[in-house]
Amino acid sequence: MSNLLLTPIEFLKGVGPNRGELLRKELGIYKYVDLVNFFPNRYIDRTRYYKINELQNNIAEVQIIGKIINIKTVEFGRNQKRLVATFVDDTGQMELVWFQGHKWIRESLKLNEMCVIFGKCTSFGNAFNMAHPEIELMSEHEQSLRSAMQPVYPSTETLTNRGISNRVINKLMQQLFLETQTLFTETLPDYLINELKLIPKKAALFNIHFPKSTEVLAKAKFRLIFEELFFIQLQLITKNLIRKHKIKGHPFDKVGEYFNDFYLNHLPFQLTNAQKRVIKEIRTDMGSNAQMNRLLQGDVGSGKTIVAFMSMLLALDNGFQACLMAPTEILANQHFIGLSELAETLNINIRILTGSTKIAQRRIIHEELENGTLHILIGTHALLEDKVKFKNLGLAVIDEQHRFGVEQRSKLWRKSTPDPSKGGEIIPPHVLVMTATPIPRTLAMSLYGDLDISVIDELPPGRKPIQTVHRFDSNRLKVWKFLRDEIALGRQIYIVYPLIHESEKMDFKDLMDGYESISRDFPLPQYSISILHGKMKPADKDAEMKRFSEGKTNIMVATTVIEVGVNVPNASVMIIESAERFGLSQLHQLRGRVGRGAEQSYCILMTSHKLSSDSKTRMETMVKTNDGFEIAEVDLKLRGPGDLMGTQQSGVLNLQIADLVRDRDTLALARNYALKLLKEDSGMQKPEHSNLRAVFIEMTKKKNIWNYIS
Repeated sequence: MSNLLLTPIEFLKGVGPNRGELLRKELGIYKYVDLVNFFPNRYIDRTRYYKINELQNNIAEVQIIGKIINIKTVEFGRNQKRLVATFVDDTGQMELVWFQGHKWIRESLKLNEMCVIFGKCTSFGNAFNMAHPEIELMSEHEQSLRSAMQPVYPSTETLTNRGISNRVINKLMQQLFLETQTLFTETLPDYLINELKLIPKKAALFNIHFPKSTEVLAKAKFRLIFEELFFIQLQLITKNLIRKHKIKGHPFDKVGEYFNDFYLNHLPFQLTNAQKRVIKEIRTDMGSNAQMNRLLQGDVGSGKTIVAFMSMLLALDNGFQACLMAPTEILANQHFIGLSELAETLNINIRILTGSTKIAQRRIIHEELENGTLHILIGTHALLEDKVKFKNLGLAVIDEQHRFGVEQRSKLWRKSTPDPSKGGEIIPPHVLVMTATPIPRTLAMSLYGDLDISVIDELPPGRKPIQTVHRFDSNRLKVWKFLRDEIALGRQIYIVYPLIHESEKMDFKDLMDGYESISRDFPLPQYSISILHGKMKPADKDAEMKRFSEGKTNIMVATTVIEVGVNVPNASVMIIESAERFGLSQLHQLRGRVGRGAEQSYCILMTSHKLSSDSKTRMETMVKTNDGFEIAEVDLKLRGPGDLMGTQQSGVLNLQIADLVRDRDTLALARNYALKLLKEDSGMQKPEHSNLRAVFIEMTKKKNIWNYIS
């Protein structure tokens, strides 16, 4: 990259120290190169000029040629002023209005000189006005690099208030291209450019900022989107190859007594083909000398836990310990109960460690971990405490991956005691990450490009698909009759209310109102109701949950507390109130709380009649399919990739021009080309890859978020 492109932005003509500080703070533009890569988010057709007598109210954006003949300040409201200019052309007159920045605007306006104004028109009475228009003298307008498609750049309120308008960014961009246009070097090899018919890098950058037509704009976009995704895939795949090459793992070459005894004599049900395939992939990984780093995706109820347990048995067979970390106590307890049942006949020592484990119990756990008599430890974040040291941790299973940060996971790596036979080196455990939130494959390839991915894509036999229906509030009487029938058959019911954090009072009121009306419709002693919400003490929550799971209550009224990890096989109906207030993945998770027994289960989505088009799509999707991957695809289209991963990873997709949803086909293409290139030239050493390698090295120096995922 040319040194000129690394010049600090304040040295660009028209920027200076003050604007430079603003560009850095508001847009992250530090150097010339950052401005070059600051791409427009839309374009406006600037080929047409309007006359004042042609204007109509709220025409999106128009440009008009004329002149300003008068400027005045008008007071309105308490101590508020606006700047008003009279603008005329040969067909009439209108007003230009500014509410902020009066001083510098007044200084910059030229009276009685031909100029072009551009902005949005509104009418007030019979007169038109335009607020905060862009203004350019006719002489400048004719000379500028202006294209028919005018770019509109992302902005912030602070920038607009401080006078850095879209027009200013446009002018800075023109200045930048006048100074630097000859300096853009090609980044991709010739054979790739020819094969994919890509336009050169220099042409792509020029035409993304100053397109002459929609055709060249489309070519410029494709070139830059492909390049961005291609380099990301190169980084991720390289990382994966290096990790497999460099990071040693414990080779589990033995399939021994624990695994075989369980598989042959104690398996509670037939494994599905998907489960068998995934166990085989895990065995292959753990049998090599490299550390396993695998993501296990499976829908709610697809049987991930038994796969994780059998992987742990492989660790035990090879003389190692295993642990399972879950995000909440409820979930950790559930795993503990489930795994203890599976391990009952195998003579395995399993314990649980959470925030509420008593001190005496902790001492025993710490001691048994270090002397190796504790085989499997299950827990929450408590597993990461410094005091927790394993004798030889061989496998770490992490449930609901997106709730744990990267640093927390790397702490697990350092939990083993150094291995004397390997010269005191700490060899990290194999890592199996589980998630019940299906992520569309295109997104998974990008988010977890350096994890190997296993998918359990079939449900265990005997599971009946849950029947989902959408009902409006006006059908409530019929729904309640259905509930009475189900309870008469001995079944149990969940009724869930949404939790919207901003208004806990309102949520609580919704829940309590609901609870009261349900108590009236399902009175004692014939019916008994449990309630569960976030404000309850943990002991009270557990007691209510226990009553429900033991069948002492018929109905559980709850907030989304029950979204994760409650297992009551006899509960066969899930009612979701105000279902339009939930996201798709949350609706799918909640639905997964039923359908755990042999009986037919139902999910009823209750909504008001007023539904946005997105809400309608969500309801239709839930009714149509039980497939988590299909649901995730729709969710991705509706919400975009940022939200999909939960808050702490929404910044992950901080892309300059690509969009993982819109450009998924280009992403797959970029990944295929990156794989092919690294297969043939893993170090990018060939002469035709020299530019590529230089850019790649620059990118890896940047500590961008892609280097920290997983």
